[in-house]
Amino acid sequence: MRIDLLQITPNSEELIENAARTCYQSESKGQEAGALIRKLVKSGHHSVLEHAYATFRINGCSRAMTHQLVRHRLMAISQQSQRYVNEKQFDFVYPPSVLEIQKRTEFFEDMKTIQEMYNKWKEYGLKNEDARFVLPNACQSEIVISANFREFRHIFEVRCDKHAQWEIRKAATEMLKILNEKASSVFEDLAVKYLHE
Repeated sequence: MRIDLLQITPNSEELIENAARTCYQSESKGQEAGALIRKLVKSGHHSVLEHAYATFRINGCSRAMTHQLVRHRLMAISQQSQRYVNEKQFDFVYPPSVLEIQKRTEFFEDMKTIQEMYNKWKEYGLKNEDARFVLPNACQSEIVISANFREFRHIFEVRCDKHAQWEIRKAATEMLKILNEKASSVFEDLAVKYLHE
């Protein structure tokens, strides 16, 4: 899986500080933006975090993972289409548990069988949109997501948790690492909680 930060609000912490100071009609008095943001995060005043956005591309993930991710409805989503993209030779993701039970070869053979099923239905004349009904959740996909920082905090709280499914946890943890580098005042508490386990 590959995760790329495509865009982030420039000077995002300064923007959040400006919004917060508007709420309280306060002056900075020479303080850094980070001190105020940490205070806001700790107090639960997260609405000002909605002014800053980030956009990520996630490539090489499974449809199973993207199905979980798109449940976070407060973000923009653009996903690789199985309707318009022909899957005549699809790549797939397999869970680590397949290796644990030493069934990698069998899993790969099953994917080959599914590939043959898809190709058979295409040969029968089915359009991609109908042939895709036999494709597995293991199919690799690509997705672009955009969300505000408040929503990313929610995603990280839910998806970086040790009880989250392994693949979405991996994706969320990587996005948290990236955003913590770019806007640490907003995400450092979550980085401490989830990146140092």
